[in-house]
Amino acid sequence: MAENVYIKNRSATFEFAIEDKLKAGIVLTGSEIKSVRESKVSFNDSYCLFSNGELWIKSLHIAQYVNAGYAGHIAVHDRKLLLTKKELRKWELKVKEKGFTIVPLSMYIDEKGFAKLDIGLGRGKKVHDKRETIKNRDVDREIRRFLK
Repeated sequence: MAENVYIKNRSATFEFAIEDKLKAGIVLTGSEIKSVRESKVSFNDSYCLFSNGELWIKSLHIAQYVNAGYAGHIAVHDRKLLLTKKELRKWELKVKEKGFTIVPLSMYIDEKGFAKLDIGLGRGKKVHDKRETIKNRDVDREIRRFLK
């Protein structure tokens, strides 16, 4: 399986200052994984939250698979993330105490063919932090242009 599926949530690093990252498995149905392999995923307004000691991703849009027939799926619904109990407890404490939020950063297919989600523990950026991000991005672009 030499699939190079890598879908990035570009707005996540702009809106949040990411302090820690984890790789999580995600529970998908058959038609959902086929849509992921076609890169038909949108992270718009998606976020993660804890419910009964489990981590769930909300508002992740995975488009309908064209050839699914009767076995299709609902495009936007809650999907369970798979992490160890130790990781879940650690992040749940941080989210409760310090005002962090868990943001999906990217989705990809690993070498075994499983869908994985990179999630980040982030704190919301203020307006001046966002301006700083834009300024740094423009400076990096100018440097790359000059070096070419």
